[in-house]
Amino acid sequence: MKIALIQPNMGDYRSSDAMSPLAMGILAARSSPHRVVFYDEKVETIPETIDADLVAFSVETFTARRAYQLADRFRRQGKHVVMGGHHPTFLPDEALEHADAVVTGDAEGRWEQLLSDAEAGRLARIYQGNNDAPLDDYRIDRSIFAGKSYAPMELIQYGRGCRFACEFCSIHGFYGAKVRFRPLADLRRELETVDPRRLLFFVDDNLFNNEQHLDALLAVIKPSGLRWSCQVSIDLARNGATLDRMADAGCRYVLIGFESLEPGNLQQMKKNWNKVAGGYMEVARAIHQRGIGIYGTFVFGYDHDTPDTIRRSLDFALEARLEISNFNPLTPTPGSGLYKRLQDERRLLFPKWWLDPDYQYGDPIFAPRAMTPEALAEGCFEAKRQFYAWSSIARRILDSDTRFSWFGVSRVAIANLISRREVHRKQGRALGG
Repeated sequence: MKIALIQPNMGDYRSSDAMSPLAMGILAARSSPHRVVFYDEKVETIPETIDADLVAFSVETFTARRAYQLADRFRRQGKHVVMGGHHPTFLPDEALEHADAVVTGDAEGRWEQLLSDAEAGRLARIYQGNNDAPLDDYRIDRSIFAGKSYAPMELIQYGRGCRFACEFCSIHGFYGAKVRFRPLADLRRELETVDPRRLLFFVDDNLFNNEQHLDALLAVIKPSGLRWSCQVSIDLARNGATLDRMADAGCRYVLIGFESLEPGNLQQMKKNWNKVAGGYMEVARAIHQRGIGIYGTFVFGYDHDTPDTIRRSLDFALEARLEISNFNPLTPTPGSGLYKRLQDERRLLFPKWWLDPDYQYGDPIFAPRAMTPEALAEGCFEAKRQFYAWSSIARRILDSDTRFSWFGVSRVAIANLISRREVHRKQGRALGG
């Protein structure tokens, strides 16, 4: 068969912050002996017609409406369409209105069965992935990314899952409580194929899931001399020895979810452990002192949030000289505890916002307790606008307390320029074509 793998965007446009989607590389590696062609709408236009026997989409909630539009087009052309990813996993019946089959959970093993069934003409409706299976048969085909205009960053995965279950996050709902890791020998072989001139990014939802596994990873990656970044939970900052080992092993940036300055909000989002590392300013200093940059994220709309909360969070991000930051209105997604709670409380303004033609990116999705929906949306966008103002970018780069090399300074500058562009490009954009 000829298989077309498609990564849809939120709409029919290109993005300057696109990164190679590992899920598609994993599917391509497990598609032999079939022929594979890959399209990523973030960096290229999806053809009106595709020469393929099977069209497969990886679908996120923000890209669901666009994925369904494209899927309907190809089904009208007589193509068989299948879908997988987080959104179809949580809402398989919705996805099946636009697809012939859905893979829920991890695709390894089930994808091969789906291809066999499709070739034999007996495609089932749902293929249930095994999210408990060990990751000892991890394979990826990066050749499908060649020639595409991705950000200068190489993605890699060590483990799947997270030890925490924050209310607004669906990761725990997707993977469950178990965290799985790849064999280190397998990871070492993959590291040998990475271009040392590119920054490596571990896509793990929390690289600090397990200190023993992290130490083992650092021992493997240090000899490679690679420069890398990752997502970690904030409690890493209280472990100075581990931070030292990370810096020594080539870590240059970490993404940390500060989320909120309000203790009441942290408790409500089931993230009150965020304070275990001390004050946020001390956390930022501890990381910066080791030459590691910070991408800090904040979410707003919990019950203790007001317009002043947003302003104070922006002030902290500027004072702490965070290299990159994001100020997001809470986005309740299917599969998260937040979505169910707001649905039960009848506070959703767009119950199925991902399908609603009136919803635009950045719009308030629910009614907060302590401010108007409009104040929430306006406050978040204004915080982004001020953080990525030209004067702010210059001040944070030139007056940083992080011991960056020229490589690091250039990376931060490029990341800020891309973020500034995407903030203005996405705001107010309708989902879909």
